[in-house]
Amino acid sequence: MINRIKSSTIKKGIIMNFTPAYMELVNTGEIDERIESLFDILTNCDLCPRECKINRLQGKTGYCKADANMMVSMIQPHFWEETPLVGLGGSGAVFLTHCNLRCVYCQNYETSYNEVGLPMTSEQLADNMLYLQRIGCHNINLVTPTHYTPQLVESIAIAARKGLRLPIVYNCSGYESVKTLKLLDGIIDIYMPDFKYGNDETAQLYSNAPDYFEVCSKAITEMHKQVGDLVIEKDIAYHGLLIRHLILPNDGAGSLKVLEFIANEISRDSYVNIMFQYRPSYHASEFDEINRPPYIEERGNVLDMAIGLGLHRGFPSN
Repeated sequence: MINRIKSSTIKKGIIMNFTPAYMELVNTGEIDERIESLFDILTNCDLCPRECKINRLQGKTGYCKADANMMVSMIQPHFWEETPLVGLGGSGAVFLTHCNLRCVYCQNYETSYNEVGLPMTSEQLADNMLYLQRIGCHNINLVTPTHYTPQLVESIAIAARKGLRLPIVYNCSGYESVKTLKLLDGIIDIYMPDFKYGNDETAQLYSNAPDYFEVCSKAITEMHKQVGDLVIEKDIAYHGLLIRHLILPNDGAGSLKVLEFIANEISRDSYVNIMFQYRPSYHASEFDEINRPPYIEERGNVLDMAIGLGLHRGFPSN
């Protein structure tokens, strides 16, 4: 379901004449049914591909270590995301605590693994979303949202009924359940997954996810089915798929396989942010092959791959 806008005048972060995807489900009441279905999953949790099957509503925790109480580490306008998300007012970032991966090079390990954050109800988060809208952010950017999907959708519904009209960005690791994504259809405006690995061995070694490529491929296919290619008006993104791929040294990411899948199975018009900013963090120093930034030649090789495959949006050669 792709929303079109008649005018792209932007005021206080809101794209004028744009209706975010979630408003239709809010107006019909279907969003409440989705929320109920998502919370039901928490009783035998398989929100993500780990499928821990524990009852988080009873306070139990699985791989991600999150129970049913949402933890938020930071809420702020963020100016270091992709340019179409940032604009002049910034991306309204909501950084969630915990994660369903275990990346040895994680730059956010304090929040992902060390449980840095504060508990927040859905009502409190809804009020914060409205605050981000008031100060001029262009979207609500949910960072590492997977394990809190029920609470986040509940927050969106509450905020929408109080006047939220910003696009929702689902900023995730790519390690997603298609079943959960289907419950987000018509709620999320912009999907922004990582596509970390085309190599199962390194996916296991660095993120404890040996099935990452298969899982992420299916997830991104579903995301693209829901929202299509990224749509940008007056330099601001409001709907579609934005894929991130981080270059690792020594081709630890298996970049060619990732880019081939995007070009051949998703769309050559995909917006792909090929990221150069890898620096050894967390436990990366324990792995000699990734204990350095990528060389300039390695970066150039991945860009050449993308161009050769017909990809042309989002990466630095644009």
